[in-house]
Amino acid sequence: MKAESCRDWRLSLGAYALGHLSVEERAGLEAHLEGCPECRSEAESLKSLGRLLPLADPARFTHPTPKPAPELGERIASTIGAEKRREKRRRRWQIGFGFAGAAAAATAAVLAVLVLPGGGASEPSQNVAFASLPPGVDISATLQPHAYGTEIHMYVTGMRSGTLCRVFLRGPHGERVPAGTFRYRWGDDNEAVLSSALDLSRTRAIGVHAGSKTFVAAVQSAGAAETENHNQEDAT
Repeated sequence: MKAESCRDWRLSLGAYALGHLSVEERAGLEAHLEGCPECRSEAESLKSLGRLLPLADPARFTHPTPKPAPELGERIASTIGAEKRREKRRRRWQIGFGFAGAAAAATAAVLAVLVLPGGGASEPSQNVAFASLPPGVDISATLQPHAYGTEIHMYVTGMRSGTLCRVFLRGPHGERVPAGTFRYRWGDDNEAVLSSALDLSRTRAIGVHAGSKTFVAAVQSAGAAETENHNQEDAT
């Protein structure tokens, strides 16, 4: 946020050096300069340049204005065309990836109904918080049982924007069952909704492989979760 704020103020530094700001604009900018050494340093350098401008004599610039190279327009058009082609390829890849993800989710749902035991619909949802995380990082999840398996709501904050997160569930025998991927973006909605074919009653842990690190949190068995819910109700 500080970088964006400084960028807005720096747009006014040139006018400030030439004395073209209004009284209100000048007061606001000077208040910012008092607390920002970077912007203050740039303002000082521009002030010295502004003092030299009146010494410039336009009559001394007798050389004709240089003309751009004849092939400059072609190079610009070629660059723009190449960028448009890359953007089209990127969009086609994203659309294809979306269809592939939808097909994988549908396949997982069918396998859960046909193969895995238990419907899971009568089980309560579980909230899972990850521990031993790096400073500033927060990861939690809500697991909801369904007939096809488990719906997973992932909540992630504090990671580097663009980090690819691979989510998986761990079964009773330590096997990993993929639950999908998402890319964390700073400033966007930090919730990702995924699904896994593993039934919640058979889930022992949930894991997130983010960048080069893997974080795992234990998931309670159905009996332990029900006991905890009863204890909470008795306490109230």
